[in-house]
Amino acid sequence: MWLGVVASARGYREEISTYRRVIVPAMTVSLIGSLGGAILLLHTPPKIFEHMIPWLLLFATLVFACAPLLTRKHAPKDVHSPWQLALQFIVSVYGGYFGAGMGILMLAILSFSALPSMNAMNGVKNLLSIVINGIAVVPFLIAGAINWPIALLMAVFAMVGGYFGARVFRRVPSHITRALVLLIGLGMSGYFFFR
Repeated sequence: MWLGVVASARGYREEISTYRRVIVPAMTVSLIGSLGGAILLLHTPPKIFEHMIPWLLLFATLVFACAPLLTRKHAPKDVHSPWQLALQFIVSVYGGYFGAGMGILMLAILSFSALPSMNAMNGVKNLLSIVINGIAVVPFLIAGAINWPIALLMAVFAMVGGYFGARVFRRVPSHITRALVLLIGLGMSGYFFFR
């Protein structure tokens, strides 16, 4: 999926070039958290996190939905405050360990930032996803835990979908993008609850 995120980030290149310097702290905690999560996955059964996934997704979706109401009175001044960095670290551990719905968790955090639009949030989220997924690959490479035929096939489709999805969604109004993210979040929550 890392190559798909790279392609998607390429689709948001204008937003990323604007904000990449101000999110260095978030990139740093993402790198450390993801590495820890990947190492944790290689040494623990995945069932531990699997039971938490639907609750995490539902919580993140609800926070994302309520963020505009919560931030209306107190406009944030930073892209990442200290509490957001702490949450980003936790999400990064989860991303390195499992990662389903990680983007929605990050969008929930970014909803409380000074980023001006959904496009800006998606661009920053994709850049952080590059760091999380990219560093998580390293322990799996070292451990020989990658099924290459499946991984390469997924990479091709992820790259195509990531790039063109990003270019399309840059032209979609923020309120529609927000509604689609909420629908996806609720759908993924329901799917993992059902499983």
